[in-house]
This record gives sequence, structure tokens and C-alpha cells, in this order.
Amino acid sequence: MQINNEEPELLDTQGLYCPEPIMLLHSKIDDLKVGELCLLLASDPATKRDVPKFCQFLGHTLVSVEEVDQIFRYLIQKC
Repeated sequence: MQINNEEPELLDTQGLYCPEPIMLLHSKIDDLKVGELCLLLASDPATKRDVPKFCQFLGHTLVSVEEVDQIFRYLIQKC
């Protein structure tokens, strides 16, 4: 998945549970420049609640959300 011809930074948190996916996402987003993308892969259903709240609270854009075979894919743009 690309936006503006740029590949997102991949963060694979499959097998990890709350709060680890969000803690790792916070660290990854800190490393990105404004406008860059992060693709978060997660297996923890709690991320369905936590990722949108994370983005809303910190002002990042949740570009897309997909669920395939119990794996959640979140594309997030740093703002």
C-alpha cells in the first residue's frame, strides 16, 4: 500500500498484546518525519479500539484499516 509513491515503514506486532503494539507504534511514529507512513500489523483485537484513539489523541491520520484472517492492518500517516 502506497501513498505519494512512498512505501510505509512496516511495524509487525503480531503475537503481541496490549499495551505492546501501541508502545511500539508510538516509538516508530516518533522516528518518522511528518507525512511519512507506518503500516502496523497486529493480531491483538484491542488494537481496533487503541489505534484510532492513539491517532486521534496525537493528531495523526489513520489512512486505512483492514482485517484479513484475524490480522489487522493499519496505515497511519504522521502529522
